[in-house]
Amino acid sequence: MQGKMRAIVKHHRGFGAELQMVDIPSIKEDEVLIKVKATSICGTDVHIYTWDEWSQSRVHPPYVFGHEFAGEVVEIGNKVTNVKIGDHVSAETHIVCGDCLQCLRGQYHICKNTKIIGVDTQGCFAEYVALPATNLWKNPSDMPFSVASIQEPMGNAVHTVLAGEVAGRTVAVIGCGPIGLMAVAVAKACGASQVLAFDVNEYRLELAKKMGATTVVHSMNEDPVAVAQSLTNGDGVDVVCEMSGHPIAMNQGFEMVTNGGRVSILSLPVRPVSVDVTNHIVFKGIEVQGITGRKMYETWQQVSSLLHAKQVSVEELITHELPLEEFEKGFELMIEGKCGKVVLIP
Repeated sequence: MQGKMRAIVKHHRGFGAELQMVDIPSIKEDEVLIKVKATSICGTDVHIYTWDEWSQSRVHPPYVFGHEFAGEVVEIGNKVTNVKIGDHVSAETHIVCGDCLQCLRGQYHICKNTKIIGVDTQGCFAEYVALPATNLWKNPSDMPFSVASIQEPMGNAVHTVLAGEVAGRTVAVIGCGPIGLMAVAVAKACGASQVLAFDVNEYRLELAKKMGATTVVHSMNEDPVAVAQSLTNGDGVDVVCEMSGHPIAMNQGFEMVTNGGRVSILSLPVRPVSVDVTNHIVFKGIEVQGITGRKMYETWQQVSSLLHAKQVSVEELITHELPLEEFEKGFELMIEGKCGKVVLIP
């Protein structure tokens, strides 16, 4: 397919982005062209949009960014056999090499040569996106595109929560951005006895209640560690899902976890964080996990199953749907924290 399309371009090494007309991408023999029906804004996209320290060291404008989407296959390469024209799809956003030690062990999600769509390659904040067919996940034809577009970040939440035992355990979710909110819902759906949600944003704490949190805590108004202790008979929580990236909040997570518990960290602190390894990790005998991406494709199957069985509902999390040309409003909402998930419609 030839022609031009609208796309949100990270046009310079600075704040913001521009809506531009760019070429519709051409596809290789093992790739697929997808008409984007819905694309959602991620925290990573906000890093790129605001041009923070991480993005300055990672991305190379000008290019089309964005990586969460759902759409319809409109063109396939001559070696593609796993999808057909008309299929509704989303995408695993990690493009892996298949040859490194991690890939050979089946640990594709930590491939050392990973390229991320919309970070290291052209992204999906556009009318069309071209991707390797092996990265596509077929969606039910009756799944709303807006819901289908947030399966990738939901996969982050599922990977974080289900990286260990959850059923019958107390779970603390620190940081109630969109992925943290999905983590709340996943933990509750998977049998957590209590789900404690911590944040400093009242809007998102209200959303956390709707997503299934049994207790919500404004961390500026109450002592998170004291609350966690009081709700667990002084033992501390079994599982901490760290989604905030804030050094103080992260340390509170290590303080509130029980001896022998688990701390799973998905957040990306922009600077090194100082942790009391002796008292909060070694003497507690806890498990500390770095969580990246989604297990390919185990996590996708879990996400799909949770949504299909209606054990997790994400509709209330999608608080704004905006046309592509109103992307600046969407990013403002994300920066201000006055939203759940923002979906852009090309």
